[in-house]
Amino acid sequence: MTTETQQAFHLTVAENQIAWLTIDVPGESMNTLQASFVEGVSAVLDQLENDKNVKGLVIHSGKPDNFVAGADVRMLEACDSAEQARDIAAQGQALFSRIETLPFHVVAAIHGPCLGGGLELALACHSRVATDWDKTRLGLPEVQLGLLPGSGGTQRLPRLIGVPDALDMMLTGKQLRAKKAKKLGVVDDCVPDTVLLDVAEQLAQKSKPKRHRSWQSWMLNGNAVGRNIVFDQAGKKARAKTRGNYPAADAILSVVKKGLDKGLKAGFEEEARQFGELVMTSESKALRSIFFATTAMKKENGADAEPGDISRIGVLGGGLMGAGIAHVSVAKAGYPVRVKDVSEDGILNALRYSYKLLDKKRKRKQLSKAELQATMMQLSGDTQATTLSNSDVVIEAVFEDLSLKHRMVEEMESITGNDAIFATNTSSLPIHQIAEGSQRPENIVGLHYFSPVEKMPLVEVIPHKNTSDQTIATVVKLARQQGKTPIVVGDSAGFYVNRILAPYMNEAARVLLAGETIEHIDTALLDFGFPVGPITLLDEVGIDIGAKIAPILTQELGERFEAPDVFDVLLNDDRKGRKTGKGFYRYDASKKGSKAKQVDKKVYSLLNITLNAQLSGHEVAQRCALMMLNEAARCLDEGVIRSARDGDIGAIFGIGFPPFLGGPFRYMDHIGIDRVVNLLNEHQNRYGERFAPCERLTVMAKEGQVFYPEG
Repeated sequence: MTTETQQAFHLTVAENQIAWLTIDVPGESMNTLQASFVEGVSAVLDQLENDKNVKGLVIHSGKPDNFVAGADVRMLEACDSAEQARDIAAQGQALFSRIETLPFHVVAAIHGPCLGGGLELALACHSRVATDWDKTRLGLPEVQLGLLPGSGGTQRLPRLIGVPDALDMMLTGKQLRAKKAKKLGVVDDCVPDTVLLDVAEQLAQKSKPKRHRSWQSWMLNGNAVGRNIVFDQAGKKARAKTRGNYPAADAILSVVKKGLDKGLKAGFEEEARQFGELVMTSESKALRSIFFATTAMKKENGADAEPGDISRIGVLGGGLMGAGIAHVSVAKAGYPVRVKDVSEDGILNALRYSYKLLDKKRKRKQLSKAELQATMMQLSGDTQATTLSNSDVVIEAVFEDLSLKHRMVEEMESITGNDAIFATNTSSLPIHQIAEGSQRPENIVGLHYFSPVEKMPLVEVIPHKNTSDQTIATVVKLARQQGKTPIVVGDSAGFYVNRILAPYMNEAARVLLAGETIEHIDTALLDFGFPVGPITLLDEVGIDIGAKIAPILTQELGERFEAPDVFDVLLNDDRKGRKTGKGFYRYDASKKGSKAKQVDKKVYSLLNITLNAQLSGHEVAQRCALMMLNEAARCLDEGVIRSARDGDIGAIFGIGFPPFLGGPFRYMDHIGIDRVVNLLNEHQNRYGERFAPCERLTVMAKEGQVFYPEG
């Protein structure tokens, strides 16, 4: 046994003959399962199998805040073939099956994240006890990496909790809190962490449990008709969500069904085989690249400096964005937050906004009433600016008016300390213009959030040329504490996300004006992999917002950003999108589901559109996406983004660029830079100069370059 494995898996036997297997991977904050541990774990199991005196076993973590966060995804990158990946899965299956067949009661004592391979390990145990700590989460999130559970999870979970709930967990990758896990039967008990090991030890002293399925569970697991209904419904639901772009979903369904139809052994074999094949897919490789990128970004400060201390946050503006920023600052980051607005209504709006979100969590039993009240006590507001005087960071979320923002800077600098940071949530105004006339320009930075703030994962951090490194590092740290993924972008019109989004949206509008239907355009981009279609997105963002941003981008960046002449016509008919009940679609708040949103066919006559469908869905999607790809390459060339990695994360987390494609830059690498340039040239010949490939792409195509030389 290697020294590393001995340290990672430490076995002791107490006087009462209960064995304790402690998992504590050295040098890592989180326990992960690694292929190099196989030999060492096998030796531990040899010892347990040969010790006739052991009466029970408790498997627990030596880490203070996690059980096992999953398998180490890095080991998959070394696989050159599906067979190699299949062998990794088969090894995990074999080890966990040995745990399952131990002659005494094996109990998993779970505190903190128990995910992926960690839950598969726990499922191989005979019983599971979890703590009621909020960060104790159980799940099989492999689908989010384009994979399926490969160490027996697809077979053991359905047999434990039934097919419907097991498929729901595996197809969504959702993570369960301990109380929910107990309700579903994933764990046997949910206890305070202070008694976790005591309860697990008492359980280990008992005989192995005999699991009895209910009549309903038997019908679903054992009756062919009932089972087929369940799989058909799950398949339809999964395909409606994935639109065929995520092969892992279909693989999960087929593997679970194979195991139930043909038995456990056949299920294990099929699980390992399909796991191996999924590892080699472009979809999984792209999704794993996102995982590695976001993991690496968590360790970066965004600048060559250490972040400053933060104790209080001020927010200017109690509207939709201000309320959302205040909420994530108090509820996620845990800071006392003071909201300043010109009216009491604005303050009340911000308070109500947070209360509504917190109360929803309370109703779902994710938050106690006392915790809700404690969080709300940290949130306050006033119409007087002086109440923000002790704020370390003031985040401005007022109207997009430069003179108003100048007044905000002047006012805050007059009352806050010399080190206080002024962060502006502008979506279109250059940060250097907002900093003009500032007494402390080094403390001014852009923090561009996306709506709704509590849901959207990205924040663009925008320094101007005089922003200090410490200011950048401090707001990057704050954004992470708020639960966001921050990327540092250049101070130019549209920054990064809106800049690549605008030509994509403009092209969708041109396709509409050419006679394609609204449904066809939206469906084409949904099939491509975007979470919403571009026409729907324009309604969601607000047609008035699009009308305001388009001229700014055109003035700063040129004619290719000039929007089709649709905004004024729609706005004159009071069509701002969802917020006014009508835009390209008509919205009925009294209805639910698909009936709540219907295409408003009056738009066609309003815009003088003669419907004349000529393009396939693929052609529509390609035409819109090419505009985004070309602009993303320009942004990298101009230094608007620091790397292709940041550009991919920004596009995926900011506007929902299809994750299974890995982002604009990985996607261009995948299809070939020369092909991208050829397609742009073809579209330029057909539709105009706006499709002309940028210089960066032209040079890369000629020289055979890629954005990710390392693969």
